[in-house]
Amino acid sequence: MGASQNPTVTAWPRMIALVDMNAFFASIEQRERPQLRRRPVAVTNGDEGTCIITSSYEARACGVRTGMRLREARRLCPGLIRVTARSALYAEVSTRIMDALRDQVSPDIEVFSVDEAFLDLTRMQRLYGSAELAAEQVRRVIHAVSGLPCSVGIAGDKTTAKWAAKQRKPNGCTVVAPWESAERLRYVPVTELCGVGRGIGAFLAQRGVRTCGEMAALPVGELARRWGNVGRRIWLMAQGLDPEAVRTDAAPPKSIGHGKVLPPATTDERVLRTYLEHMAHKVAERLRRHQLEAQQFFIGVKTDMGWVGGRQLTVEPTDDSRPVIMLCRRVLHEVWLGQPAFQVQVTALDPRLANIQLELFAQHNPRRGSQNRTLDDVNRRFGSLTVGPASLLGRSMTADVIAPAWRPHGHRHTV
Repeated sequence: MGASQNPTVTAWPRMIALVDMNAFFASIEQRERPQLRRRPVAVTNGDEGTCIITSSYEARACGVRTGMRLREARRLCPGLIRVTARSALYAEVSTRIMDALRDQVSPDIEVFSVDEAFLDLTRMQRLYGSAELAAEQVRRVIHAVSGLPCSVGIAGDKTTAKWAAKQRKPNGCTVVAPWESAERLRYVPVTELCGVGRGIGAFLAQRGVRTCGEMAALPVGELARRWGNVGRRIWLMAQGLDPEAVRTDAAPPKSIGHGKVLPPATTDERVLRTYLEHMAHKVAERLRRHQLEAQQFFIGVKTDMGWVGGRQLTVEPTDDSRPVIMLCRRVLHEVWLGQPAFQVQVTALDPRLANIQLELFAQHNPRRGSQNRTLDDVNRRFGSLTVGPASLLGRSMTADVIAPAWRPHGHRHTV
């Protein structure tokens, strides 16, 4: 592994590393195309994509950000170079990196997203000798298999490690010893911690907690009563005591969803219906692929006023697109009032293993299930929706992108 055993090292109770690939998709494009190196690059979804998926650090220095429209980005950065996302390539590079980390750094790895991974180094401390040397090994391994830069944070818990990895970007390393965590986090806003969103942040602010250092004065019961075990964990996270273990198994998905950005200010109901039905087919196909079904769905259309139709809708447990499409049409008919729309989303909120034993009074169509399986086989072999309903002939032809929760192995092994 490039490291030697050191029996005199002072062992930490736990040593956790967070590996964060820097501007991952843009860095791959700059690696593949030397003419893009040290140039401002923005990656979009397809040749017609107008929404930026990610950008290089040269572009970020001009204010370009993920989610920004290309037109706005070019106003900030006139020399911006747009490149089309190549999801299959990004997935292949991510898989190679994660496998190398597992084989050459630590077998205890949790793939957190397409470009992030937690490594439990607790059992490897005598091998590496120090956290700094462990970080160097991580960076050597990643450079050897990909030639790409990464940032590494090492701490005694997952939350502090993830915060530490953000402190020196790109291509940096930050080490926070367990006995230093509380002090290092003292003046950090609680909303900078992974998992503490605006809702929880507002709840804490109402109780006088805006920084991690102020958390200790708040009784843990305040958070536990409102958020349960999640609240207890947040109380500990702010003090550098996150108890969450590195999870080496692929957890079942908590939801399965697909969304797409629409042409700017879309008001054509036919376009909206086509996009929503396309997403319904993708969600249903993924449910079937993993032998799952769902009963509760989020169907949403995003406008200037936020999401409309984004309430929980219920059908009989299904892995078929037809009932989900009916929910989409219901949302358009009952909730959407013609406002300019910018994005659609279809999400199965409660995926669970399909019920092999059929319920007595449920209506099942074995022929429909057989048709779906046959179509899935054809489309997996020849490409998504090679065979599909005529209503989707006018669907968006922009390529699929990798979701933030993509996994090289497990439920997200798709692009």
